[in-house]
Amino acid sequence: WFSGDDVYMSNENERQEYVLNENGIIFVGNARYIEARGWYYGQFQDLLNICLTMLDLSLYYRQDPAMDVSRRGDPKYVGRVISSMINGNDNDNGVLLGKWQGSFHSHENPSRWDGSVVILKKWRQDNYRPVQYGQCWVFAGVMCTVLRCLGIPTRLVSNFNSAHDVDRNLSIDKYYDCSGRSLNISKDSTWDYHVWNESWFIRPDLGRSYSGWQVLDATPQEQSRG
Repeated sequence: WFSGDDVYMSNENERQEYVLNENGIIFVGNARYIEARGWYYGQFQDLLNICLTMLDLSLYYRQDPAMDVSRRGDPKYVGRVISSMINGNDNDNGVLLGKWQGSFHSHENPSRWDGSVVILKKWRQDNYRPVQYGQCWVFAGVMCTVLRCLGIPTRLVSNFNSAHDVDRNLSIDKYYDCSGRSLNISKDSTWDYHVWNESWFIRPDLGRSYSGWQVLDATPQEQSRG
């Protein structure tokens, strides 16, 4: 609400939606059948200490506590730390462990989650061991909760027919023989959908034209060129 803040939104309706709203819808499925899932963000449900602990458990804080704390007023920095801490696939006490194949019988199937509060409180209850399991929309829902709790306006974005380029040539390559049969050569693929976050803040490092919605993705990433 303060015009001098890096995360200031001048539009009151947007503040109500992207900071204060505790309920939302996440779109999943595929381009021909889009499903709307209800999600309870619950960013005001006694979660602030959990979110602050998340910052203290990060590799950034453990490597240089003074530097980390001094940068917590910068939403760019906080967004990167939180996007790393939402997933536990890089062994940093993250909130959720991702899984896309195999059986989920011994833990929670990602499709069963319908809100962030129970996940974050289970993470704390289990002494900050990753909750099993999450997939992209779950990572995005939890990240939205944490960032809104910390005062950063945040929303979810769903994209259908999401390109997954493995060989870095910025195209999705498919190969066929002379009879038109598909050859299983390329590792490129197209996902039915992917869900990530956008947060609202200014970018003094890039210039005014880049201020506004900034992309953040908490789903575990594959390394690209190291």
